[in-house]
Amino acid sequence: MTRLEEVQYLRTEPNGRHYNCAQSLLVPFGPQFGLDKEQADKLGSFFGSGMLHGSACGALSATLMLLGLAGYDSQTARQIIQDFRQRHQDTHCTALLTLAKEQGVPRKEHCDGLVLEMAQLLEEMLAKKGE
Repeated sequence: MTRLEEVQYLRTEPNGRHYNCAQSLLVPFGPQFGLDKEQADKLGSFFGSGMLHGSACGALSATLMLLGLAGYDSQTARQIIQDFRQRHQDTHCTALLTLAKEQGVPRKEHCDGLVLEMAQLLEEMLAKKGE
């Protein structure tokens, strides 16, 4: 199973288990950087739902964590944040969910889309870096 396939699989809530947006990225990508899947799962446990209180998007947060492990610099991180904000109008979970609701997009569908978008970005960036 590729990392993208694993991301998609984790979002299906296998065996009734919910993987939040951050875990859904950290679990498939973390082992590449020395995190076993259990560590990655625990690391991401409080980053879903905007760090449990509607703050920074967990998919974006996990992406930045992984790119930090890959050795990317803060300029790259700022660009990713800026690009995300341009595409989605905000970076905070509460605001993103409000916008999705206004557009008639169900929460799970919205979050799954953000997770997959960030997974694809990670794949592209890590491939360019040879990771």
